Amino acid sequence: MTPLLVFLNSAFITAALQLAGFAHGYAFRTEFFYDIIGGFNYLVLTVFSALVSDGWVADGRKVAATLIFVASRGWLLSFLAWRAHERGGDSRFDAVKDKFGKFLVFWTVQGMWVLLISSPVLFINASPASASPASTRDAALLAGFLLGVAFEVVADVQKARWVKQGRQGGFCTAGLWQFSRHPNYFGEMLQWWCVWLLAFSCSSGVTDVLWWATSASPLFTMHILLNVPATGVMHANGKNLKRYYDKFPETYAEYRASTSILLPMVGYRHVPMILKHTMLLDLERYEYRPQADATSSTSSTRGGKAE
Repeated sequence: MTPLLVFLNSAFITAALQLAGFAHGYAFRTEFFYDIIGGFNYLVLTVFSALVSDGWVADGRKVAATLIFVASRGWLLSFLAWRAHERGGDSRFDAVKDKFGKFLVFWTVQGMWVLLISSPVLFINASPASASPASTRDAALLAGFLLGVAFEVVADVQKARWVKQGRQGGFCTAGLWQFSRHPNYFGEMLQWWCVWLLAFSCSSGVTDVLWWATSASPLFTMHILLNVPATGVMHANGKNLKRYYDKFPETYAEYRASTSILLPMVGYRHVPMILKHTMLLDLERYEYRPQADATSSTSSTRGGKAE
């Protein structure tokens, strides 16, 4: 099966799964299966692409990339399902699960995310069988892919354990969280950059349009985690830092000044501000500005309409 056919069939499978999930969710006014179907969708596409692959079993690059991908998405499925159970549901859906159009948007976006994130692995599995062994570059990228998964898993577990133990200290500084304010998001981004670069070994070169198209995987991940207000770094920062500055103004300010926003590192306090605001992505829009937030709230109130 050609790479293009693999992608088209994957899109059809994704649409079928997400629409089935939406139909059930809307009929019963529940989001219970949302994350489960999202995780299952990843696994179905991976199995499908491996089954139709040319010489999958004999190609170490394909096998390794597929297994790491399954571990990554299997963990995501398990963690999100557990978290939703612990929280008794997902508050994001409270106001939309009885509204046909708005609820459908959530399932459509999830389907797009699944397809885009999976695209480099689909590209790898859809490529012709390689007679040459994986190169040192391939091995390094596979190691980076695995490291990204490890960062995400460890960070999620450490944060969940901290919550279970009563949120000691008011904000999480356990394990990886003492070196990064969002180590789980760093791990998520690292994964998809590594697997996209790995997919280059299966391409026809820098002019391969389909390989370039799969760059949507890391780019879309970064967009969702860095720019979308309802999730990721954008959601966790800005005005949502108010609870930390209100309760722990000095200790949280110290933690923020000395801890990288994404890349786990030591000595962050001594990094020049221009590098923090550019290469390290500690952008000014993530800062908490109480006066600006108060002004914004006042303006909204005077206008008689909440955003």
